Formats: sequence, C-alpha cells, structure tokens
Amino acid sequence: MKIVAQIAVPACLAFVVMAAPPAAAQTADTSFFVTSNGIGNGGNLGGLAGADNHCQTLAQAAGFGAPKTWRAYLSTQAADGKPAVNARDRIGKGPWKNLKGVVVAKDVADLHSAGNNLTKQSALSEKGEVLNGAGDTPNRHDVLTGSQADGTAFAAGEDRTCKNWTSSTQGAAMVGHFDRKGLRDDEPSKSWNTSHPSRGPDGGCSQADLKSTGGAGLLYCFAAN
Repeated sequence: MKIVAQIAVPACLAFVVMAAPPAAAQTADTSFFVTSNGIGNGGNLGGLAGADNHCQTLAQAAGFGAPKTWRAYLSTQAADGKPAVNARDRIGKGPWKNLKGVVVAKDVADLHSAGNNLTKQSALSEKGEVLNGAGDTPNRHDVLTGSQADGTAFAAGEDRTCKNWTSSTQGAAMVGHFDRKGLRDDEPSKSWNTSHPSRGPDGGCSQADLKSTGGAGLLYCFAAN
C-alpha cells in the first residue's frame, strides 16, 4: 500500500493569500484621499505647486503615486495680474475612489452635489485611516480649500486663500469639514469644502491659528488622470 503524504495549509494562510490581490488592486485604484498631515507651515503651502507636491509625495509613499498626477483641491484668487484658479478644474473628471475602493464621487458634478459620498468614514487618509473629526481629540476636520460650494474661487478682495497659499501669518483660508459636522446644524457646518474662514491671533494663517478652529492644514488630494 502506498502512503501519500498530504500537507495541510492553515485556513488563515489560505485566506491571506486569497485576500491579497483584491487589496492590492484597491490600492492601485485609489484616486482620492485626505492628507494624514499638513505641510506644517499654516496656510503657506508653497502655492499650488507646493500643495500638489505634498499630495504626490504622500501618494508615492503609500504606493499609489505614479503614474497618476495628484492635485490638491484648492482654488486661488485673482491677484497681481493672474487669473483665479478653480479647484474643480484641477482634479480631473472622476470617478474618485478611496483606499478601500469606495467611490466618493462619480464626477465633478456629483462631487459638488448634495448626493456625494464624502463622509468621515469615506474621507480616508492615504494610509486608509479614518481621521479625527468633531468630537475627537484633537479635532482635525478642517480641510483647506479656498473654494466656494461649487468648487470655484472667491472673487478678488477679501482673502480666502492665505494669499494664494503663500502666507503663514496674515489672511484667511476657507476650509471645509470632511466629517460634515460643525458647531451648528446648518449647511456651512455640514459643508465638505466651504464651511468657514480660518481665524486666530497670529493673523489667521499660522499653523496655530488653523489648529485653534479644529484643523491641521490638511488637504483633499485627487488623482487628475
């Protein structure tokens, strides 16, 4: 009689082997995240280029950077002879998915509609983490946008972009709440991209000022291609 040796594969190992490909596919398909940290210099992001580079660097470190072009969801206001830039025009056409493969918006129109799927649970960081929001310590739900509800820039005049993302003292930046919660039960408090301007004793755009209202200089990052 021949004895055939059999090697048992632990069920848990088999599960890991089977689960790995879908997870890897989801990571490669990621096209949206909220930065786990800010640049650290308040509203001075080094302009749009500096903010975009922050998104690209974090995406690269997380394993889904290139060949995608990552852009920060930020507007700039007309100044010094240069026209305004609208955040909605910088981020591609969509759809956009978080690290878990959840679609947060199908396209630009959907993103700026009441029906988008951007919530605390879907606005994951580049590490796939749920970030601190209202009720957490510390609260970091303010995300820099400099944008109106439809994703367009504010008119020139009253600063809403920390001097087009070059100031860490004077000025103000419009922020949104990624968790869609605020101090009141009103539309601004629930807005993901235009909740309230930054403010504070340093002038409105320092890192300390951003922290004082529940933020850390975080950004929304979208794959534009």
